[in-house]
Amino acid sequence: MEAIFEIRVTPKSSRRSVSVDADGNVRVCLNSPPADGKANAECIELLSKKIGVAKSYISIRKGEKGRNKTICVSGMTVEAVMEKIMG
Repeated sequence: MEAIFEIRVTPKSSRRSVSVDADGNVRVCLNSPPADGKANAECIELLSKKIGVAKSYISIRKGEKGRNKTICVSGMTVEAVMEKIMG
C-alpha cells in the first residue's frame, strides 16, 4: 500500500508548514534553500513529523529539482495521509 500525491514546495520561507489550500493542493513551506538537496531533506523531515511516520517511509518520486513534487508514503492510503495533513 502506497500513498502517492502531489505537493508544491516554497523554499526559503520564513516559516515551516504543511497545509492544504482552498483548491485541495498540498503546500509545504521550508526554511532551507533549494541547494544541495537541503530543501528536499527538510521537506521529507517535515512531512514525516506531520504525518507521523518514519522518514524512511517517505520518498520523492518526481520533481527533486523543482517546486512541484510527487511524494510517495509507504504503508498508508492517500486518504489517511490527507487526514493527518488536514488534522
